[in-house]
Amino acid sequence: MAGAAGAVGLGLAGCGGKHGSAAGPTKPVDLGAATEVPVGGAKLYRNDKVVVSQPKQGTFKAFSAVCTHQGCVVDSVQGTTISCPCHGSQFDAVTGAVVQGPATRPLPAVPVRQTGGKLTAGPAS
Repeated sequence: MAGAAGAVGLGLAGCGGKHGSAAGPTKPVDLGAATEVPVGGAKLYRNDKVVVSQPKQGTFKAFSAVCTHQGCVVDSVQGTTISCPCHGSQFDAVTGAVVQGPATRPLPAVPVRQTGGKLTAGPAS
């Protein structure tokens, strides 16, 4: 049983990042070309712990990719549904709202901007 607890602890320890927290990046993070985010869909930037959606052409919304249930990093996006591998929580990539629990809190919004065709997430420098 101690092994299982240790494994969970290691998983949660990996949720913090050099550039972020559960609420998202703590400094600006370059995500790359805005064209990588499909219109009407979303893209997961797992290493940066951010999910960016583009509900309509040129409008971008970003959220932390850290699940609000127990801090696991989400692992997939299908259309506009973000999924967490740990306990099955799902979130809406346009609003951050919980679609399916056990999470009860939405994903925190993250500032995102497009400049020269590139996306940057996190606070302005």
